[in-house]
Amino acid sequence: MKKEDVFKIIEKLKIGEKKTIFNLKEVEIYILRPTKQFKNYDINKNFQIFLKEGNREFRPNHLRVMIDLNLRVRSRTDLKEKLFTIFDNIYYGNDPLEEIEIIKNEKFEHSLNNIEIIAILSQLFIIEQEYNYNKESNFDPPILFYQGWIRQFIDNTKEIDNLCMSVCKGQPPKANYTNKESKKNKKYCENLEKHWYYL
Repeated sequence: MKKEDVFKIIEKLKIGEKKTIFNLKEVEIYILRPTKQFKNYDINKNFQIFLKEGNREFRPNHLRVMIDLNLRVRSRTDLKEKLFTIFDNIYYGNDPLEEIEIIKNEKFEHSLNNIEIIAILSQLFIIEQEYNYNKESNFDPPILFYQGWIRQFIDNTKEIDNLCMSVCKGQPPKANYTNKESKKNKKYCENLEKHWYYL
């Protein structure tokens, strides 16, 4: 589904309601509107993302997507630009399952989940931030912080340990992955070329 269609599902979600977004064999991604009030979250807008793998059920975080993409690029550097395209297009609102068609039959030696799962999770993390984020951000749009890290993990510029530590500390991605796309940056430009941060 496109981002706008998933947004509509989330907006209609009632408190305590669960909705399956994607199934693949024994893996399920679902969202839940929690009944508990969390600090800094609107109970009527907050939703949680769950990943169920067989008997395991947990709430994945952004690092799952980032680490998976970094592992994929390490095993298939020839697909770096296609991964940039896929995950940028998901960020811009396209259907994740349509986007991954260009690499669906490619083999990766290392990954955490099937590419379908990673693509859907990335879309949900983007929506979660857009729908719930209510703090002041150095980025406009604020979700560019997440997308900048997605680009940096795909570009594979550091060891994965250092990249993960930087994300966990809340450090921003390198400016060259976001500056021309953030309206708060003096280098902001309109009508950017595809992969402008990699040219």
